[in-house]
Amino acid sequence: MDDANDRDAGWFRDVYARHYADVVRYGLRRLDGTAAAEELAQEVFLVAWRRRGEVPEPALPWLYGVGRRLLANHRRARRTAPAPGALGDHPAADRHDGLTELLAVRAALTRLSDDDQEILRLVAWEQLSVAEAALVLSCGVTAARVRLHRARRRLTVLVADTPAPAPAPSSARPPAPTRTGGTR
Repeated sequence: MDDANDRDAGWFRDVYARHYADVVRYGLRRLDGTAAAEELAQEVFLVAWRRRGEVPEPALPWLYGVGRRLLANHRRARRTAPAPGALGDHPAADRHDGLTELLAVRAALTRLSDDDQEILRLVAWEQLSVAEAALVLSCGVTAARVRLHRARRRLTVLVADTPAPAPAPSSARPPAPTRTGGTR
């Protein structure tokens, strides 16, 4: 691995340009609002600059791990529960097909432990491999596989047990009744 001295501003600009949007999306899925996600990304890259000699390649899982630890530190400092996952901000939520299923998954996801939510988010939302997720979680690949398997199993059970949310009221008028049968 390169020394911090070998990693200059050019190296940092390259890492920042490649991964800033990914780190902001990571924050959007865990925080309430764009400003908070951008602030998290700035903190992540500040740590990356200070610890540039420790940043491995690929850098993205390491950056996610920094973000995860920063979020945990902020939660501990505030002594409040973490904000529920913002599944509604996920690109798949923009589609109307399968909305009921998405809402059921969202409701079930919020009932999982923080650790279960994180492994599922890393693999599904951030599209990391299990090995990359293991780097973020600071655990071995086998432990990450087991965590993912168990989290998926628990989520499946919760989705099956979660009643489907009532559909939102439609602003469209129902079709007018038509007459069937009969003669003129």
